[in-house]
Amino acid sequence: MSDIRNELKYLPSHEWARLEADGTVTIGISDHAQDSLGDVVYVETPEVGSSIAAGEEAGVVESVKAASDIFSPVSGEVIAVNETLEDAPEQVNESPYDDGWFFKVKPTDLSELDDALDADGYQNAIESEA
Repeated sequence: MSDIRNELKYLPSHEWARLEADGTVTIGISDHAQDSLGDVVYVETPEVGSSIAAGEEAGVVESVKAASDIFSPVSGEVIAVNETLEDAPEQVNESPYDDGWFFKVKPTDLSELDDALDADGYQNAIESEA
């Protein structure tokens, strides 16, 4: 059973978004996604300072099984990337919601998160895939 956290928003493509106290948004992939991918061997994140748009490809995660695009749930400026993933991409498998986050965005329109799924909606999306 996948760990689906209630405080997060999810995309059908398996990214999660967490609204932080300072108004920024942290983004990664879900427990279900990392489990489906298998052992993560490489993560490509967007560049700090770059602008991204909601729904656009923002990076890539590669595993022993496949490579998958990472999409951003919000538009804005990339203000941080998880540099530890360069040397330790397995953190995505070990801690997808904590140590395995991918990047942080200073959003231009927080209402874009309203289009993302809540935990129940994401659970239903996973079940309909099976």
